[in-house]
Amino acid sequence: MAYTTINKSTDYFNTKLYTGNGGTQAMTGVGFQPDWVWTKCRNDSHNHNIFDAVRGITKRIHSDTTASETTNAESLKSFDSDGFTMGTQTNVNQNSGTYASWNWKANGTGSANTDGSISSTVSANTTSGFSIVKYTGTGSAGTIGHGLGTTPDFIITKRIDGTDSWMNWNKTFTATQYLQLNETNAVASASTVFGTLPTSTVYSTGGGTATGANGGNFISYCFAEKQGYSKFGSYVGNGNTDGPFNYCGFKPAFVMAKKTSATGGWQLRDNKRTPTGNLTNNLMYANASSTEQTTDGVDFLSNGWKLKNSAGDSNASGATYIFMAFAEAPLVGTNGVTAKAR
Repeated sequence: MAYTTINKSTDYFNTKLYTGNGGTQAMTGVGFQPDWVWTKCRNDSHNHNIFDAVRGITKRIHSDTTASETTNAESLKSFDSDGFTMGTQTNVNQNSGTYASWNWKANGTGSANTDGSISSTVSANTTSGFSIVKYTGTGSAGTIGHGLGTTPDFIITKRIDGTDSWMNWNKTFTATQYLQLNETNAVASASTVFGTLPTSTVYSTGGGTATGANGGNFISYCFAEKQGYSKFGSYVGNGNTDGPFNYCGFKPAFVMAKKTSATGGWQLRDNKRTPTGNLTNNLMYANASSTEQTTDGVDFLSNGWKLKNSAGDSNASGATYIFMAFAEAPLVGTNGVTAKAR
């Protein structure tokens, strides 16, 4: 059994709020040099923007569209030691725009990985269980090295040179099941998407265009659960404002949840947009460019999160949901518990 120690969650994940100025602006206070930056304007209907160190600065993709990667010199201009620098592009730095950015630490620009039948470039942080993977498809089923050293619990894949949907796999799914990050669709199944279950060294493509088109370029974000730091789970809604409690073993800093049994949006919540108390009701959707809503509250508690609404996207009676959560305050390492890698 392998063990890792995480004493401070904000060494690996942190939410940074900022206000745009319409010019070049350095955003500090993240607490580390991020390798994955996901931003969304809260008060205007701009696209989500996702950047990572493996693809490189100025290269962006949007979780709410199927659009291919674009390069904009005035978007994210650099990954910095304590944050990142944005240019004049309105999606990321509109004057007086209010923004949320979610930031994860991997391991820089990445290195070659030949664990799978398809070679990949991998930036992996085995301590926090997060890797960024870039590969080129062959048009056939194959395996790709992820660098985590343990089996992933959540995988997000996007073809960056094509207009295919974002394909997601979760540990509660079978090998052929998937969701689409840019859509509200219920869980679906196709052997051409992921194909086979991931292992401690590789995950799979079934060879279809969305995850394995011949000559297509792909980016994946892979996550493995770490006790006291991250949690990937599921729950069944009860349709009541006294909703289900989801145990995490930590107080969440960020939660993304999606209904799998029927249509529903990808809900994004964090602890910075509701700075006081347990109630977190500032909500945005990963699949939509719409502005932030103040609705559908949940409580972020010391050891998990609890639904405080009966909305269909988060707590319909008898509906099944998945979620991913990252910690604000883990009880790990010198705080009392050692994070355990499965």
